[in-house]
Amino acid sequence: MSSLGANLKELRLSRKLTLRQVAEEAGCTPAYLSQIENDKASPSIASLKRVAEALGARIVDLFLDEDDEDPVVLDPDHWVRVSLPRWKADIKQMVRRVKHKQMQPFHTVIQPGGGTRTDYSHHGEEFGFVLAGQLTIKVGNETYQVDTGSSFYYSSSLPHSWTNQGEEPCTVVWVVSPPSW
Repeated sequence: MSSLGANLKELRLSRKLTLRQVAEEAGCTPAYLSQIENDKASPSIASLKRVAEALGARIVDLFLDEDDEDPVVLDPDHWVRVSLPRWKADIKQMVRRVKHKQMQPFHTVIQPGGGTRTDYSHHGEEFGFVLAGQLTIKVGNETYQVDTGSSFYYSSSLPHSWTNQGEEPCTVVWVVSPPSW
């Protein structure tokens, strides 16, 4: 599987766009975009979302190889890893493709201290079920602790973020609808 940076560059070039054009649309510098393409920078979710949107893509499209299949049953060895080191989270999309689907499911293991660093928002809704550990989610101006065995559900259009403030890894099955990540 190709790296995030290689996939990003390939997608940009296939659309015949320059670094400057994409960077301007995404609200970053061409130098920063070049660092991402060369796997020398680990962008935030918000930054990566803006870059993907500038390319007419979703975040997960930047992690997929073009020939990936979309089978009915997919074992964990074939889930699509969409993690970035700064998140301290192992995030795997539990389907290969989300095109023409209504949901985007993820299996997420967040290390202590891991999570998003900034709020972000997008169209849709999110549902999650905490399998192990404790997740802290911020939705709008409210902060919630979600313990093992509990679920959460919120509008993704509200600014939101998530972190593991506990001492143990937190495992979550997370569903975004419609696929927007």
